[in-house]
Amino acid sequence: MSIYFVYALGFFSSVGIFAAQIVLSLYALKLGAGPFAIGVLGGCFALFPMALAVQAGRVVDRIGPRKPMTLGATVSGIGMLVPFFFPSLPAVYVAAVLSGLAAICFNLATQNIVGLLSTPETRARYFSNYTLMNSLANFIGPLGGGFVIDHWGHGVACLFLSVITLAPLTMLAARGHLLPGGARSSAKPDDGGGSGVRAMLADPIVLRTLITGGLLNSGLNLFQVYLPVYGHSIGLSASAIGIVLAMNSAAAFVVRFGLPQIIRKFGEARILATAFFAGAASLSLFPLFHQPVMLALLAFGFGLGMGGGQPIVLMQMFSNSRDGRSGEALGLKFTANQLTKMVSPVVFGAIAAAIGLSPMFWLNAALMVCGGMMSRPSVNPIGRRPES
Repeated sequence: MSIYFVYALGFFSSVGIFAAQIVLSLYALKLGAGPFAIGVLGGCFALFPMALAVQAGRVVDRIGPRKPMTLGATVSGIGMLVPFFFPSLPAVYVAAVLSGLAAICFNLATQNIVGLLSTPETRARYFSNYTLMNSLANFIGPLGGGFVIDHWGHGVACLFLSVITLAPLTMLAARGHLLPGGARSSAKPDDGGGSGVRAMLADPIVLRTLITGGLLNSGLNLFQVYLPVYGHSIGLSASAIGIVLAMNSAAAFVVRFGLPQIIRKFGEARILATAFFAGAASLSLFPLFHQPVMLALLAFGFGLGMGGGQPIVLMQMFSNSRDGRSGEALGLKFTANQLTKMVSPVVFGAIAAAIGLSPMFWLNAALMVCGGMMSRPSVNPIGRRPES
């Protein structure tokens, strides 16, 4: 199985998932949603991933990735048709919930395939390239979503995202049989249950990775959820908001090109700490500017930080998983990330509704500073379990 086929699968699925976040947020705003309602919408994206990620990881370990990926693409396509046929706020929430389910089915399987096809020598390059494709998808998705909204409306944008899912479905139908099979096909259904999760949480390396990954994901998610709200509040068009969001992904795309070489030179812990501090600096300046060009530059700076940190968390979680349980370990990471993704938008939405959007950006920057302090090499050198 070519790793490039896996990258292409991840790209086409991620375009729709990333675009759905801005399309559904702007659709909700058009339907009269306020900051708190947008926070609830952000939590809807995380509902299924938070509840089912570990179980989904075990399924991927047992039966392989093809069926979960097919389910994910199908659910995504159906979900985006709901607000197209039923233009209402509840329909937007339904689409967000189903988009979250699609993300856990498809992305978890894709990440696990990348890890399984890699070796210790190629792992940094493979995961960097995978997240590179994600950055490209996150650039194209919001940009395309904003453009379609401005020219044809929110409903047509939802229909467009539904049609996109035909690409990964076609690829899976044609070559999905070449994907790796299940690593634990003979395992009992209850093998590695709660005791497996407890064992992973008892590992200090895994626990540290979960905490830093959760903080990183929280900062990125809050940016993606509330940047459209902030842009809407200062009168930016959907296309302008899409461009600002796309600049975040463009920066991540740039930094991931040279990430394997940067990691070899400076080390994973130092790069991760720098990623947090760069993200905090950019977030703290957002409320001070209303010009699209300045906001795009700040989004680029934020993307440089977040883009460098995410592949490191993925590599650490896969590298420190037990034999045959890489999907389960990645599922645990998804659970931790989605818990922050579900809780933080709601909490920060309540803060924004009470005291405004600016404090939300500054509080998010404070979380990034905490992550940077935890990730410093002198405090927390990153370890890796030896390969078996």
